[in-house]
Amino acid sequence: MTQYDVAIVGGGIVGLGHALAAVRRGKSVVVIDRDAQANGASIRNFGFVTVSGQEAGDCWTLARRARDIWAEVAEAARIPVLQRGMVMTARRPEAEAVIDAFLATDMAAGCRRLTLDEAAGLVPALRRDQITGALYSPHELRVESREALPRLAAWLAEVHGVTFLWSTAVTGIDTPSLETSRGPISAETVIVCPGDDFTSLYQDRISTYQPVRCKLQMLRVAPARPVALQTPVMSDLGLARYKGYADLPEAAALKARLDAEQSAHRANGVHLIVVQSADGSLVVGDSHHYAPTPDPFAPVDVRDLILDEMDQVLDLPGRTIQEHWIGTYASADDRWRFTDAPDDATRIVVVTAGCGASTAFAIGEETIASLFGQEITA
Repeated sequence: MTQYDVAIVGGGIVGLGHALAAVRRGKSVVVIDRDAQANGASIRNFGFVTVSGQEAGDCWTLARRARDIWAEVAEAARIPVLQRGMVMTARRPEAEAVIDAFLATDMAAGCRRLTLDEAAGLVPALRRDQITGALYSPHELRVESREALPRLAAWLAEVHGVTFLWSTAVTGIDTPSLETSRGPISAETVIVCPGDDFTSLYQDRISTYQPVRCKLQMLRVAPARPVALQTPVMSDLGLARYKGYADLPEAAALKARLDAEQSAHRANGVHLIVVQSADGSLVVGDSHHYAPTPDPFAPVDVRDLILDEMDQVLDLPGRTIQEHWIGTYASADDRWRFTDAPDDATRIVVVTAGCGASTAFAIGEETIASLFGQEITA
């Protein structure tokens, strides 16, 4: 039987983040996943590694660290970084007040207000007749997640010797032993990164955190004429949803106005992120609906709410929809992530706020340090 230092159950971004942290400590690693490749939230999202707007505290701190690791890994694994930074637009004075309040916090280091000319220089399709102000953050980067995840896994295998067992189910864990559909595996430590699968492993422990699943809708939009967005774009609805902004006292007035003026958007958890792919198309989203088992359907009226918000911010006449999909991820009301320890050599790690791509690399370092001790540097 092959033995490993670390066995990771789950080949999404959280699992790969832990694999990277482990191999950087010189550990032998196996990643086990029931699918033939990453197929969940890790490839169905924006590929938008977000720092500004993350919840104050460890979420923001870990996002800053994870963003730096992403920059290193993208270069090493030849993962194209398609956009850098972020423009948060405002259409209401209440939204501008939230931007100003955010700029007064420690989390706004490096961020600044943009003039409309500056914002339009970064986002040429901006509707200047609608936008009254904008925030610029330099910290973000954007990759094509459906391409980046396979490249990251291939690089971990080829350069760092990580073993991947795809199309393999883990049916039981009693560290150091794992029972799988391919037979037993032995590992000194085990890290379970189940995403929104709350029942296959450690159901009793996971259920204590009362997670549910969040369903989102997203689209790929093709502009009729070429347009180049230097940065991703967000809007007022994001200022009322991303906790780094929304938890500020000044956000209360914005939320009240949005509830009155865009009640359907708010009821369906709609906010706006627009990112651009290498072919010029735009990935646009998203909505949020919560249930233990969300239905698999994507109502047109919710899709149209997302498009309506995009059309308030960007002038894209003749745009067409190329793709439309749903994704699901783990969510919890009272926390953005949890790490559970069934024993000293086993961890369960779940991100419950849709920010796995923005934090996973740093969470991985934290988990590996908890299992093997803090790394000593000269």
